[in-house]
Amino acid sequence: MWQTDQEEPAQQQKLAESENAAAAAAQNSNNKMSWGTDLWDQFDNLSLHTNRGIDVLDKYANFLRDRVAIETEYAGKLRRLVKNYQPKKKEEEDNEFTSRQAFRNLLKEVGDLAGQREVVSETLQLQIIQGVTLLSKTLREDRKKCLNDGTVLQQTLSAQLSSLERAKRNYDKAYRDSEKAVENHKKADMDFNLSRAEVERYKNIMTSKIQQSDDAKNEYANQLQKTNNLQQQHYGTLLPAVFNRLQELDEKRTRGIREFIIGAADVESSVAPIIARCMEGIVKAGESINEQEDSLKVIERYQSGFQPPADIPFEDLSKMDSSIATQSNYSSVTYNHLTIKGTISGPKFKKPRGGILNSIFGSNKQRQIIEACITMKNSLTADGQKEDFSDLPPNQQRKKLQAKIAELQHKVDQETNTRDGLMKMKIVYEANSSLGNPMTVEGQLNESEHELEKLKNDLKKYQGYLDKANQLQVVNNSPQSNRNQLQNGHRTSRHSNGSASADDHNDGDDQPDDAGSLSSSASPESGLGTSHTSLPGSGQGSANENAMGEETCYETEVELLQPLGTCRALYPFEATSEGSIPMNEGEELQVIENDQGDGWTRVRRANNSNGWDEGFVPTSYIECTLFA
Repeated sequence: MWQTDQEEPAQQQKLAESENAAAAAAQNSNNKMSWGTDLWDQFDNLSLHTNRGIDVLDKYANFLRDRVAIETEYAGKLRRLVKNYQPKKKEEEDNEFTSRQAFRNLLKEVGDLAGQREVVSETLQLQIIQGVTLLSKTLREDRKKCLNDGTVLQQTLSAQLSSLERAKRNYDKAYRDSEKAVENHKKADMDFNLSRAEVERYKNIMTSKIQQSDDAKNEYANQLQKTNNLQQQHYGTLLPAVFNRLQELDEKRTRGIREFIIGAADVESSVAPIIARCMEGIVKAGESINEQEDSLKVIERYQSGFQPPADIPFEDLSKMDSSIATQSNYSSVTYNHLTIKGTISGPKFKKPRGGILNSIFGSNKQRQIIEACITMKNSLTADGQKEDFSDLPPNQQRKKLQAKIAELQHKVDQETNTRDGLMKMKIVYEANSSLGNPMTVEGQLNESEHELEKLKNDLKKYQGYLDKANQLQVVNNSPQSNRNQLQNGHRTSRHSNGSASADDHNDGDDQPDDAGSLSSSASPESGLGTSHTSLPGSGQGSANENAMGEETCYETEVELLQPLGTCRALYPFEATSEGSIPMNEGEELQVIENDQGDGWTRVRRANNSNGWDEGFVPTSYIECTLFA
């Protein structure tokens, strides 16, 4: 009993809370705007409004399609732009410069940007546009169904109103006819001239009309009740349901546009961090450019190692013998720039002086010195350079040789590791034959040993090239200066007056300077260029010295230099000065002295009259094939 008294207040409290919740829900429902309640008479306007709303959705879909087309075109043009500006193969050697590296990195980042624009385009196409299209199709179908239902309800109500109107007209007519019949019966009943039968007839007509009027009245009342019920149901339940469905449809369309716009923005936002990183990469690429580092790399690449030309000495002709003045080695110098390989480039070549006798005769000792200096292999590589890179300026030659040695050393290390691995494998196989046959490794091991030996020989050879390049002093400081000479292993240089200066004095030979030294081999640009094995004093000293040199020439046993290779004339060349020889295009000649950096090569051809012709021809006019 006590428990029952305690439970009753709790149950009453719960019941009160439920009633309050129901009342709040009803109030919220009443407060919610409803098309069925507030727009009960706006069927046509609601139909027009929902149609326009779906048209806006379709318009947004078309906007997205156009934007996708723009994104796709933009991405494609970016990719073509990157492709068009990719460095060519011939520009690969310039990739060491920071500006070129930054540009390559920029192209990479722009390519990534193009990829992100493609992602935006594809995502909009697959997610947003397809969703908008599907929603538009669904909304149009639902709208059409709602409007059809509303039209049917409108037609039903209109038909019922028409029935009510007919019933009302019938009732009105029957009522007037009944009143007229009653009046006629009253007149006939008051008229004593009429017979009783006539009066009875009027009475029957009155009774019939009154009955018809009552029936019409009942029909009208029935139709009115049906119309009111239908109208109440139409405007209170059926049509509001259709309008509410249209409201839901329109809200769904509005909500869809909101979600699609936000979704499209999310697609753009999802790639924004990647695009930001691409921008950071572009900024980083720009910041990586170092103008000083690039300038140093230009110096490292193109520095030849030659020294600038010395001052040109003044020749006072009034204090010189006329014969000496005419035979002076000095001539006007035309300064031409060097190409990257150190050869002289210019529209015209000046031919070296010095007769045939000056170029082909020399002492045994001179010939041996020259042959000792030319010991490196001068075969051409696949890219047209000599194997020892002696056709390059000194600095570039050393740089190339060091790079080649580093490459060979790396290959030697790799091959050594391969050989050691094969040897370990062979030992394991010999210890346990179940793991493998040692003979299968033997062939690979022999191959590796052979390859390693070959690489070591190549490495030793190029190290020898580098040692000689480091030890060999620059023969010519520049193409405008005279060729340096070698006398008994010492460095000498022929001056314009025919004398020779030596870094070290001769201590084992009593020969005069000219007799034991190489003759002057000045640059073709100076107009001088005799052989390294020219006769002593030829073309260098006074007339007396020349005469004495010629006598010595005929008294000395003639010994031809061994050819270093052959060459073929690429272009015709006419020799108009002393020391050079003409040649025809395609003519085969023997190479007896390599280009010493001045752009001239000494060649020899057979001559039926006096045996041999020797002289200098432009190096750029011939194609050489040197003996191994």
